[in-house]
Amino acid sequence: MTDVLRIGNCSGFYGDRHSAMREMLEGGPLDVLTGDYLAELTMLILGRDTMRDASLGYARTFVRQLEDCLGLALERGVRIVSNAGGLNPAGLAERVREVARGLGLDPVVAHVEGDDLRGVAAEVGISKDPLTVNAYLGGFGIAAALRGGADVVVTGRVTDASLVVGPAVAHFGWAPTAYDALAGAVVVGHVLECGPQATGGNFSGFRSLPHKGLPGFPLAELSADGSAVITKHDGSGGAVTVDTVTAQLVYEIQGTRYLGPDVTTHLDTIQLRQEAPDRVGISGVRGEAPPRQLKVCVNELGGFRSSMEFVLTGLEIEAKADWLREQLSPRLSAESVTWSPLTLPTGDRSTEEGASTLLRVTVQDPRAEPCARAFTGPAVELALSSYPGFTMTGPPPAPTPYGVYSAAYVDRSWVRHTVVHADGRREVVADPTEVGTVDVDHGRRPSPYPAPADTLTVRAPLGSFVHARSGDKGGDANLGLWVSHDGPPEKYDARVTWLMKLITARKVRELVPEAAELEIDVFHLPHLGAVNVVLRGLLGRGVAASTRFDPQAKALGEWVRSRSVHIQEALL
Repeated sequence: MTDVLRIGNCSGFYGDRHSAMREMLEGGPLDVLTGDYLAELTMLILGRDTMRDASLGYARTFVRQLEDCLGLALERGVRIVSNAGGLNPAGLAERVREVARGLGLDPVVAHVEGDDLRGVAAEVGISKDPLTVNAYLGGFGIAAALRGGADVVVTGRVTDASLVVGPAVAHFGWAPTAYDALAGAVVVGHVLECGPQATGGNFSGFRSLPHKGLPGFPLAELSADGSAVITKHDGSGGAVTVDTVTAQLVYEIQGTRYLGPDVTTHLDTIQLRQEAPDRVGISGVRGEAPPRQLKVCVNELGGFRSSMEFVLTGLEIEAKADWLREQLSPRLSAESVTWSPLTLPTGDRSTEEGASTLLRVTVQDPRAEPCARAFTGPAVELALSSYPGFTMTGPPPAPTPYGVYSAAYVDRSWVRHTVVHADGRREVVADPTEVGTVDVDHGRRPSPYPAPADTLTVRAPLGSFVHARSGDKGGDANLGLWVSHDGPPEKYDARVTWLMKLITARKVRELVPEAAELEIDVFHLPHLGAVNVVLRGLLGRGVAASTRFDPQAKALGEWVRSRSVHIQEALL
């Protein structure tokens, strides 16, 4: 056993950069290469694939990447671990073997299953007619497959971090109660899971990156105690800094306790240190027993939807919008009709596009017809009968089905976490011997930071020295805010204290007016100089069903950074 496990990532979602697998294999030494292809929305997409062809249900781009790179991985002794199996890990494992035979290769391929609970969904009270129901499995199944000699391990719905936890358990021999080490691996897995988001991708401080080409994919040098260094291959794009790593750490988390199937990780214990250029150390992570229940991703078919966008130009835009709504709304039969907010152009604009705004109407219904001709017909018929300058951004669309995501929790006894080795041998992974509770700390404890003092302040954008990263978790939006490390060091602590005082549920409702009636949780990660916010229900019934302009809340953080707040002059 070596002292350090070098583990990289080559995919953050289904559709990520095809060349990344080869880039990572050729870029430098690795022991394990992981690929994360799954998200709540991806499970819905794969579920719809299986409706057309039951032999599908896995990420087909992974197969194409292996066709190009499997020989190289075997030659270099790099083991590949991926959740690309989605709803059909057994089918993907067999497809990998077929590809290997076609290439004249003979890798040992294993898969992990047991997450699919469609057969018992009604019995456990989750859903009577779900499209997908998948429990989030831990890393010990992956570890068993690797200990069994697998060169390639494909899984169904494991947690994203399990792709790192599994290889670490196999390499270092951690026991299920090695909570601090396991928690460290979870943190590393969370940093790596979204690929180049840890090396400068989607980073609010992008202007500080050394160059603006494609950022490289990250890798970790993981040690036996769970500490690690996050880095990237020499010569690859982007950067690895405390801020780029923090950006990923605060992405799509819920509370200070990060509940996983193998361990509960205390996110407020994470400590980061810039050890050298493109090398950030992670240490101090603490963990405790995992929850007694497993989280389950549930997708159900919600019905059909369709949208049309109208262009409003020039003067009297509000009156034009009112007339259009008055004409069209009474003629629509869909169960739900949603109009987008209206943003008015300002000033004497020198281009027609600049003098225009878009008004979008979205319809949803359990049946397709109210979203088809019954929707597009009345809209198109207004072309010569409505506001001056009537035009649309595109032809009438056909209705598309949408899904509704929800989270559920089940006792572990309902889940049979199983490894299927290359020789067909089936190995059931034992449940943890110790478990905690499912209670989640949403940060509702009183803030230890008093309200800001009445000192001389100026109005300035929150993003003057605060970074942000945001995203979705079902119907909730997550917003991470943290103080930049590229400012004067002597001001950093004062800025962190100011941010902790400023960001309260009340302030979030002020910054995000559409969240005025929502439940909002705010919690602090002081070691990261960060505040994380959960806006519950902002995305309605989840990404696939949301009618918001930004249905995944990916740009929410950048909007909030642009909002003006009172900042003490001494902090600027």
